[in-house]
Amino acid sequence: MKITIKYFGILAETSGKKEEILEVDKGMSAAELKGRQIKTYQIPEEESVQLAVNQNLNTEVELKEGDEVAFLPPFAGG
Repeated sequence: MKITIKYFGILAETSGKKEEILEVDKGMSAAELKGRQIKTYQIPEEESVQLAVNQNLNTEVELKEGDEVAFLPPFAGG
């Protein structure tokens, strides 16, 4: 199944992409995808990277055909 991944900020710089369409296995969770992409692109600070699946901050969901997953960089407070 195909999903769209969007990378923002430093994550776009690290991956060299702002967006990509990936073929993933049915039943893959957002958390599994996060681990896979972090390993693929050697993204530092894994714990501070957040995911939004269809604009909802939740990694405890199973991905579905056509989902949009945003990889969000660490946020700075102020």
